[in-house]
Amino acid sequence: MSKINTVKNTSGKELYNYQKIAIEEIFQRFDNAADDYHLLYQLPTGGGKTVIFSEIVRRYISKFNKKVLVLTHRIELSKQTSNMLGEFGVPNKIINSTANLDDQDNYHCFVAMVETLKNRLTDDKLDISDIGLVIVDEAHYNSFTKIFKFFDDSFILGVTATPLSSNIKLPMYENYKELYVGETIEHLIANHYLASANMYSYNVGLTSLEVGANGDYTVKSSEDLYTNVDMLSKLVSAYEETSKGKKTLIFNNGIHTSIQVFHAFKRAGYPIAHLDNTNTKKERDFILRWFKKTPNAIITSVSILTTGFDEPTIESIILNRATKSLTLYYQMIGRGSRILDNKTTFNVIDLGNNFHRFGAWGADLDWQRMFRAPDYYLDAILSDEEIEGTFRFELPVEIKKEFSKSTELYFDIKKEYLSTIRAGESSKKVLERSIVHHAKICIENSEDVYDSLALVKLLGEEIDDRINRYSKCISKSTHNFITWLKEDYRKKLKAYLRTNFDEDFEKIHGHPPVEE
Repeated sequence: MSKINTVKNTSGKELYNYQKIAIEEIFQRFDNAADDYHLLYQLPTGGGKTVIFSEIVRRYISKFNKKVLVLTHRIELSKQTSNMLGEFGVPNKIINSTANLDDQDNYHCFVAMVETLKNRLTDDKLDISDIGLVIVDEAHYNSFTKIFKFFDDSFILGVTATPLSSNIKLPMYENYKELYVGETIEHLIANHYLASANMYSYNVGLTSLEVGANGDYTVKSSEDLYTNVDMLSKLVSAYEETSKGKKTLIFNNGIHTSIQVFHAFKRAGYPIAHLDNTNTKKERDFILRWFKKTPNAIITSVSILTTGFDEPTIESIILNRATKSLTLYYQMIGRGSRILDNKTTFNVIDLGNNFHRFGAWGADLDWQRMFRAPDYYLDAILSDEEIEGTFRFELPVEIKKEFSKSTELYFDIKKEYLSTIRAGESSKKVLERSIVHHAKICIENSEDVYDSLALVKLLGEEIDDRINRYSKCISKSTHNFITWLKEDYRKKLKAYLRTNFDEDFEKIHGHPPVEE
């Protein structure tokens, strides 16, 4: 390999101070660590990882006169990375399935996807004898480790926002010797490098979801839940409450869900497009151009926009899915964190209990401990049952309007159960008092017994919630028993209203019901 001239940064990009510090720290490792050292660098989404490692590539080639390989996991990221390297004055070659490598000696930097590179290495088509540095973008994906064996004499620099492996069976500490933690989200927000998130969490029952072999919720069970009428209605209502008129990106777990979301918003009269990995490049580019120039545009998507998609004008992110992946949680929210002159905050609507599972985006996480002991972190994540046990049921907005004359709509089953047991009473008293409470709010908002019985029908979801909580308190949860309890509760509530309506109406209103 011939000696090269100093590579100059021609991008005109001025590195931020924290980016300069990170680069100096990493070059200290280049100078002092072994040639085959494996270093993992963590920096939040939006912190400029591609800018940082592009500058690292430029300086590394100039300083050490060795070649560099950059690994990505998607073709779009390969092209974006190649373009950024070009902006930094680094001529580079993308190694794809059609690339002609006859001119490889003319390049000091290559960008490749893992599978394509593996095939070329297996066929001995690429000379890697002088590659001194391998940079792994989105290093938490485990597909990269299969090619590490080809680079026993190279320094490997992994870059990720979340140093937690996508495969719990392959912890990152097995492939990297050290984690270097960059700036926190809190610091980047405080210094105006990232926008801050306004979090809106809507409690969702997730007990119907199933976990697949990869440790996350299956597409099938997610689609069954998120395509039902109630969930689609909750999604549109949540958008209207917090993000109406804002440029919005919706993440789903399943193409069918995203299509149903598209139709739900279309029916409601909102400008929306659907995007998934089956769209052609032409369709994708058209949709993203429309999204960029349309102020109140909405995109409903599946997976494809979680990485490598930068659109600073996004004002709202909707997580219309649940995930057990901290990495995915941070990637999705990070799509809205880019700043603009007139944008310092963005909204996050959570419809998957993800906020309860992982905490607020930007919370002070101990990345070093997570890197060294990932099981400790994963074992501490609350189960869906534990999360939902803390929920306070809220009537939907439209139903709550029908009970506008009542000041106290909530009845705490668990609290009532504990006080009842401590008083030495039968647990059945809990449901009796719950029935009285439900009867009271029906009577408060009725003119006659028929009105009150009609209101009972609106309380179905809340009645089910109370019975489910009661069954957990008494540790009886067979399907047949709970079904019987729900039916029996409704019968007793209706019977109570028929028997006591007149008497209770007079106590509440100070006069008997008006007879027509």
